[in-house]
Amino acid sequence: MFTPDNIGKMLLAIGGVIALIGAVFLLLGRFGLGRLPGDILIRRENFTLYFPITTMIILSIILSLIFRLLRR
Repeated sequence: MFTPDNIGKMLLAIGGVIALIGAVFLLLGRFGLGRLPGDILIRRENFTLYFPITTMIILSIILSLIFRLLRR
């Protein structure tokens, strides 16, 4: 069941998925995702609050469409 070969393959797959997600986020940052109108940024002297509400809505719509297409 859990042999060293299976665990090694599973860890490599998880690492590959994490690296792919990181690359996607880097590419999305270049297209301005994360700095959209509607994203809330509050800066004070010792405090910064960033709440990317528009970015989260867009990512939610994109991921919903992708998962819907994969389910069919």
